Amino acid sequence: MTHRIVIVGGGAGGLELATRLGKTLGKKGKASVTLVDANLTHIWKPLLHEVAAGSLNSYEDELNYVAQAKWNHFQFQMGRMTGLDRENKQIHLAETLDENGNALVPARSLDYDSLVISVGSTTNDFGTKGAAEHCLFLDTRKQAERFHQQLLNRYLQAHASQNDAAEEINVAIVGAGATGVELAAELHNAAHELAAYGLGQIKPENLRITVIEAGPRVLPALPERIGGPVHKTLEKLGVTVLTNSAVSEVTADSLVTATGQVIPATLKVWAAGIRAPAFLEGIAGLETNRINQLQVRPTLQTTRDDSIFAFGDCAACPQKGTDRNVPPRAQAAHQQASLLVKSLKLRIEGGTLPEYRYQDYGSLISLSKFSAVGNLMGNLTGSVMLEGWLARM
Repeated sequence: MTHRIVIVGGGAGGLELATRLGKTLGKKGKASVTLVDANLTHIWKPLLHEVAAGSLNSYEDELNYVAQAKWNHFQFQMGRMTGLDRENKQIHLAETLDENGNALVPARSLDYDSLVISVGSTTNDFGTKGAAEHCLFLDTRKQAERFHQQLLNRYLQAHASQNDAAEEINVAIVGAGATGVELAAELHNAAHELAAYGLGQIKPENLRITVIEAGPRVLPALPERIGGPVHKTLEKLGVTVLTNSAVSEVTADSLVTATGQVIPATLKVWAAGIRAPAFLEGIAGLETNRINQLQVRPTLQTTRDDSIFAFGDCAACPQKGTDRNVPPRAQAAHQQASLLVKSLKLRIEGGTLPEYRYQDYGSLISLSKFSAVGNLMGNLTGSVMLEGWLARM
């Protein structure tokens, strides 16, 4: 019987894995490869801040899963995973509804011999009072488009206003990681573009952008030699950057920090922290951590089931030689996908699976058209991998 590989999650890592397995095992009939995702199309998540700012048309950069599957010898199933039956080796998918609430695809189960979970992560608001009600998030294309529409609505209101007083929009971004700082720069650029296209009632300098970071510096996950120049560039663009400022409450028109500072905000974006999707928490008795990530061994197999693998942001993988886990970065997911192409072939053949060792190839932060800051070699020499702006050139 053909070995059945089911990959849940069509983000960059899951899509890469399905494509490469399809081209090898699927094409040769050595395995059936199925990719499962709740959407019909894929857009690279690091581009969503550009969609939010309006500098990218998401429909031009999206990829259709059905077409990708046909071209690369794997199957695509549309659905959202809701459950797992480890004993019978099945995953359960929820019913898919159309925009009117009518059944589009029925609830069903899929059988697997090897299951790979790569469902990524969502933003973690840490239970902050008012965040879920009043903040926008950038986890999906719909959320990014919603932010862009709200920004445009504010400009249109100002354009139609009879008030001669200078209009002002305050945008607050919680979190000075890559998403937060890149969004701030894109919004600064968008303000000038909108003015150039005739929506000049709000002058570019009257789009007030504030980035709020709980830690002592911007880009806390990257080396300080990157964070320092990025901080300076943002301030040159007129962005207010507040560090050591934890947000304790969000209201309809402001953010409140732990020290009591009130930051006015017309639009509020929460871009701090991650957590794996809630449905993974303790799923089918698998080991998960406090942010719902599946605990995996260095082989990327879950700690309680060798037939189930997890990688990317939804997996907590020990980083060899340290007491930390592999960081949730795009290059880590790419490296893990490459390893799993080999591992799943070996599993079918009965071989010993290799262990994953994270390699930092450096990072590049794009500040719209104004600057790009990064270290391209990481801790290595002889290899270069880029994230963000240049990774798609």
